[in-house]
Amino acid sequence: MPNINLTDSRNRDAVVKAESVRIPEYTRYVGPKGQNARTRKILKSTVDHDLDALLEKAGDPVAVGQALLDGDPEVDIERFGQFLWNVSRVYVNSEEEVVFRVEQNEIVRNPRGKKIKTRPRERAEANVDSEHPLRWTGKLINKADAIRQFVFVSKLQIVHINGLTYDFLHGMATELSEANSLLLMAAGPKGNKPLIFRRGSTPYRGFLEGRVDGDSYILLLHLSNIELKVPAR
Repeated sequence: MPNINLTDSRNRDAVVKAESVRIPEYTRYVGPKGQNARTRKILKSTVDHDLDALLEKAGDPVAVGQALLDGDPEVDIERFGQFLWNVSRVYVNSEEEVVFRVEQNEIVRNPRGKKIKTRPRERAEANVDSEHPLRWTGKLINKADAIRQFVFVSKLQIVHINGLTYDFLHGMATELSEANSLLLMAAGPKGNKPLIFRRGSTPYRGFLEGRVDGDSYILLLHLSNIELKVPAR
């Protein structure tokens, strides 16, 4: 559970916890004899039998297609289906050689999907548990409007860690429940930055939702990185 440092409407701040919200799955997969099934990584192909290698040997796609009909040139008989352990992801170049010190770039596109520019990937530092707590911006969005304006890709439940933070979070949940709205939370010294949970991870807009039932409460942080807009005509 990551720590999260946030403020309330009275500008009080506290460090609490954020939990992933998941629905437990009770499905159990079994084999033909009733034994528990397990996930295993299996070797599917090798560099010597991929499409580039087949094209180099055959000469053109038509010849590759004919070779596939005549036999199984894409299958490494000795290693196909081999179980794999302790595997790591690597990057390769056009010559199928492992490369190091990879420079990653971001492609920026407009709302219509057209490429605008390419820039080095920014690896911003995490900011949800820094010296600057997440700001209670005061910007409230009606729940019915929010679900039509933003795509929520994930959510976290904010939970207390002691009696003091229980009162702190219960009060926040009560305010938001009475307003029937989502509150925009922002990071950074000026409270105008998106939320970043891990270094280099996707930045999100955070929207806080509160529900109360007597002494019980639930405080949800909805995360969005997509805003819905009507395309220009």
